[in-house]
Amino acid sequence: MKVLVMGAGIIGMTSAWYLAQDGHEVSVVDRRGGPGMETSFANAGEISPSYAAPWASPSVITKALGWMLAKHGPFRLYPRLDRAQWRWLWQMTVNCTSRAYLRNLQRMQRLAVYSRDCFIAMRAQTGWRYDDRQQGTLLFFRDAHGLAAVDSDLDVLRSFGVRVDVLDADACVRVEPGLAPVRAKIAGALHMPDDETGDCLMFCRLLHERLLAMGVRFEFDNDILALERSGSRLCGVRTGNGMRGADAYVLALGSHSPLLARPHGIELPVYPVKGYSLTVPVKDEARAPRSSIVDEDYKVALTRLGSRIRVAGTAEVGGYDMQLRQGRLDTIVHVLADLFPGGFERSEMSFWTGMRPMTPDGTPIVGRSPLANLYLNTGHGTFGWTMSLGSGRVLADLIGGREPAIDMAGLEFSRYREDR
Repeated sequence: MKVLVMGAGIIGMTSAWYLAQDGHEVSVVDRRGGPGMETSFANAGEISPSYAAPWASPSVITKALGWMLAKHGPFRLYPRLDRAQWRWLWQMTVNCTSRAYLRNLQRMQRLAVYSRDCFIAMRAQTGWRYDDRQQGTLLFFRDAHGLAAVDSDLDVLRSFGVRVDVLDADACVRVEPGLAPVRAKIAGALHMPDDETGDCLMFCRLLHERLLAMGVRFEFDNDILALERSGSRLCGVRTGNGMRGADAYVLALGSHSPLLARPHGIELPVYPVKGYSLTVPVKDEARAPRSSIVDEDYKVALTRLGSRIRVAGTAEVGGYDMQLRQGRLDTIVHVLADLFPGGFERSEMSFWTGMRPMTPDGTPIVGRSPLANLYLNTGHGTFGWTMSLGSGRVLADLIGGREPAIDMAGLEFSRYREDR
C-alpha cells in the first residue's frame, strides 16, 4: 500500500518506521528542512510512561489561577478572539472531574506503557544510542501536601505494572546525589525507576537515516496546504510543490493538524500549548542530574542528555505565537540555578520554544478518522516522545488491517462522540 505521512516530527517518523517495516511504500512530507525540527527539536528529553497523566484534574482550575499570579508560575493564559481556544478550554474544564481524570489516566497509561515496551524492543533490534539513559525519573515535591495529593494515582499506575517508589529526602539524594546541597527543599518524591531519557532530535535523525536506506521518500521544505477530498475519502494532498497522492494518509502535524482537518468537518480538539526549554553544558558532574528530575511545584523537568542538561517546562495557552518571553525563560533558569547551582555553564545556555499539541482530555488521538483512508496520530501534548513508538506501532497495525496489541478504546477520534 502507498502511504503518505504528513509530518516529520517524532510522531510522523515513528509512524513511517513501522509502516516501512510492514512493507508499505512510504513517503513523508514536512515544511521544515529535516526531521524533528519543530516540537521534537528540544523537548524535555523524558520518556516517562510511569507518570503519563492528564493535565485536566479536579484541582487544576484552582491551581491555574494561582499559577497565573505567581512570578514563576508554570501556566499563563493569553486570551484571544479564537473560537478554537475557548472551545478547547471549555472541553478541558469538562474533563476536570474525578471520573474523567481516572478514565483519561487509564487511557494514557495503556498507550504509554505499551510504548515503553516498543522502545525496549527497538533498542534491542537496532542498538541505537541517542544520549539515552535508563535510570528513571524522580518527581519531587517541595511540600508534603503535594506528595499526598498524588497518592490516589499510585494504584492505577501499579495496575499497569509501573514501578513507583515513595521516597523521603534522604532517599532522593541517594538517587540523585547532585541534590544533596538542596536537600532541605525536598519534602519527598516519587521515583519511577523504569523511565528513560534521550535526545528526541537525535533519535529522529537516526530514524531518518535508516528509513532512507529502506527506501522511504522524504520531501522536506514542502508546505502542506490542503487535503483534497472525493466523497468519503481523500484523493490527494496539495503541497507547495504540487499534488501528492496515496492509498492511505497519516496526519501527524501536531498542533497544525486541526487546521487541515477542519475544512472537511473534522474538528480535532487539539490546541497549541507553548513550552520552553534551555540546553546547557554540564560544568560539574557532582552537581548535575544523573537522569531526570521533575520539580512538581514549578512543573519543570531537568534531564541529563550526555554532557548536557535539558531544562523544560511552563505552559502558555495563546495560539501559535512563537516569541520567546523573557519571564518564562527566567522561570526555567531559576529552577536550574535553585537546584544545581554551579553545576552548569551559565554563559553557554541556549533557549528554545515549541508548540505542544494538547487535547483537552490529555489522551492523544491515534487511529481512524471519519474519512475512510485518513488516519490520525496527533495530540500527544507533553508525552509525544514517551508515546511515540507505541502510537506508530498501533497506527501501522490499523492501516495494515491487523488488530493492535492494545485495546484502542478511548484512543481514537470517535471517543469524543462516545464520551458525550
